[in-house]
Amino acid sequence: MICPLPITPLRPGSATKPFFGNEVAVVDESGKEVNTGEEGNLVIKSPWPGMTAGVYRDPDRFIETYWKKYKKQGWYFTGDSAKKSEDGYYWIIGRVDDVIKVSGYRLGTAEIESIMVSHPAVAESAAVAIPHDLKGNAIYIYAILRKGFEASKELEHELANHIVDHLGPIARPEAVKCTDSLPKTRSGKIMRRVLKARILGLPEGDLSTLEE
Repeated sequence: MICPLPITPLRPGSATKPFFGNEVAVVDESGKEVNTGEEGNLVIKSPWPGMTAGVYRDPDRFIETYWKKYKKQGWYFTGDSAKKSEDGYYWIIGRVDDVIKVSGYRLGTAEIESIMVSHPAVAESAAVAIPHDLKGNAIYIYAILRKGFEASKELEHELANHIVDHLGPIARPEAVKCTDSLPKTRSGKIMRRVLKARILGLPEGDLSTLEE
């Protein structure tokens, strides 16, 4: 839906521009278009080729997920955050539900996890948001260690400081927990809702799609 033509100049990280028939915008929570270069919600303003007609056997979920947020405007909410340049290039930041809001700051789980795996001890990681009375949300991180490293309180403290060094004090995780594996779907997507439920001691829900 946002992709280059053979003659479109490419830019690092950008999906480039909307393909023919797709009218998109980056807006805030109220539906107002954000300023150039600012992050916002990616919406589709009009019907487009290949548009889905609904969710199988669950029409209410289709409305709730994609149309309710901008019902007044009649826009389709993609669930992605994005930003736009002055000349119409779009950058997709990530899924909105993969953004952790800490004391008013929006931090992407992918950004946090990328920083974690830049540490020599970490092979893979997952960041989730947990409720916090003061901050709204706090960051909780699971980390799978590389061969040759052992879990310890000292290492967990070092990993927390690694996040602070790259993102600042606002991103200090509430905890870093070393683990042997992460719950994933068969396609490799980390099930953050399962991790969050484990942290909070809540039911983990349907696990039938997990790899293991």
